[in-house]
Amino acid sequence: MFKPLLRQIAGFSILAAVAAMPAYADSFTSSASSAGSASSGSVSDSISGSSKSSSGDDKKVAAGQYRVIDVAQAPGKPGATRLTLRGEQGNQFLLDLPQAALAERALPTGALVQVSERPYGYEFAHADTRQAFFLALHDAWQRELRSHAI
Repeated sequence: MFKPLLRQIAGFSILAAVAAMPAYADSFTSSASSAGSASSGSVSDSISGSSKSSSGDDKKVAAGQYRVIDVAQAPGKPGATRLTLRGEQGNQFLLDLPQAALAERALPTGALVQVSERPYGYEFAHADTRQAFFLALHDAWQRELRSHAI
């Protein structure tokens, strides 16, 4: 008598867990999606104003550490912050990113940012923790990741 009752309770527990999974998956997907949209943007919309490095390289960004030399509201982009970043070699560029990307931890003037090249674009992280706060995606990647109405 005890074993059938245990089996029945176990069966109901498994059924309840399986029934709850789609709801959990939907909420996880939507929060991951909203977090991703707040912490990524296309390279062409996010990175500008590069200066050539001493090596003559015309590339906008190179992997390495950059110091924040200015933090301001991005002109013509409501809800966006503009960081002016200067590398160890003197190269400098502007990074426009959503204010939400810095909501968890601000980047004051003088802070160090670690830039890493990735297959999808560039990862911007706090230099001390290596915790990424923004991804600048190559335009082709950004187009592929956009939501499309069905």
